[in-house]
Amino acid sequence: MSNYKLGLDFAKQLDQNDQLAAYRNQFHIPKDKNGNELIYMTGNSLGLQPKITKSYITQELEDWANLGVEGHTEGQNPWLHYHEFLSETMAEIVGAKPIEVIVMNSLTANLHLMMVSFYKPSPKRYKILIEADAFPSDKYAVESQLRHHGYDDKDGLILWKSRDDEELANYEDLETILKNRGDEIALIMIGGVNYYTGQFFDLKRITELGHSYGCTVGFDCAHGAGNVQLNLHNSGADFAVWCTYKYLNSGPGSLSGAFVHERHANRKDLNRFTGWWSHNKETRFRMRDEFDQLPGAEGWQLSNPPILSMAAIRASLDVFKDAGFDKLCLKSKTLTGYFEFLINRLNKSDIKIITPSNPEERGCQLSIQVKNADKTLHKKLTETGVITDWREPDVIRCAPVPLYNSFMDVYQFVERLKTIL
Repeated sequence: MSNYKLGLDFAKQLDQNDQLAAYRNQFHIPKDKNGNELIYMTGNSLGLQPKITKSYITQELEDWANLGVEGHTEGQNPWLHYHEFLSETMAEIVGAKPIEVIVMNSLTANLHLMMVSFYKPSPKRYKILIEADAFPSDKYAVESQLRHHGYDDKDGLILWKSRDDEELANYEDLETILKNRGDEIALIMIGGVNYYTGQFFDLKRITELGHSYGCTVGFDCAHGAGNVQLNLHNSGADFAVWCTYKYLNSGPGSLSGAFVHERHANRKDLNRFTGWWSHNKETRFRMRDEFDQLPGAEGWQLSNPPILSMAAIRASLDVFKDAGFDKLCLKSKTLTGYFEFLINRLNKSDIKIITPSNPEERGCQLSIQVKNADKTLHKKLTETGVITDWREPDVIRCAPVPLYNSFMDVYQFVERLKTIL
């Protein structure tokens, strides 16, 4: 949609025509001390709580109270197979097959588990390529893998940098790096959506390029899962990981997802760390049997899953399933486009959106750069009832999430920003 208009009436009209507007009522919207709903624009950091989450967790608490250990097999949602309740919907959201997806552990733990299997350095090919402004945790993780294998973490890291005076990474520069140094690179590990700029990378293009030079390719999709159409299977990526507490609304510090491409499903030659939950389900409890690895992403599990956290994920995934992820992505483009339109119409020379303007190269996050500003701007926004995310030195990250943000949220946010400026 490109024919946006200014004014309050147009925002109201967009909300009235929004077929997904009612889903906002399925979430707890934070309020100020006077009981007024806040304008919550930080779903890219922590998603809001679905109202059904409490009942999903309560069900498992009741089964624990009433059944004890028998809840593993006799509960309303038997714990023994609980992770399987999540796989199909999660696979749909990330564009994968159920056999390729597993919910387990936390994000960086899963990243390390994937690198145990897919980072296979040799004396001539041991380097890891990441984007220069990767999320710090990713950088720390790959540096520690280099050190673990006996390599220098500065010499072994190759950074895909943006050009001078540009915020976004350029694919031609990536092609040049691989042309010149591709035979040195064992692993390419990129954030699927960059946390700072909101740039959604072309996963298939990067994967095909990396594979053409013999590199393994993986992605951290923390800012992509539940936000954009990742199409992980069709991308051909070897692996991917993501968290569930941002756009997937599973609660602070909740579990992570992992993807392993189907072509690796039955590869028992891949090095991996193992535990009893990656053992054949039929014989798992015959404690003295030799290890018999499960096929697919399940074969990377270590331990039995934390059910209470999984219950929260299940609640959110059921909301996604009901709304339809394709419909949410369409609304996201309209909602974010409207947000972009209003920001640009401020006509302020000191304000710039550094997120790509092409809707196919971003999700719902817009990163707004305010020159010569400092964190006091963020503080003033918070005081007006707007919850955003500040990133040094001068960027406000804002994410109008299609499940629970309205067009009126966007309109009021820009009006309050205009007043402050």
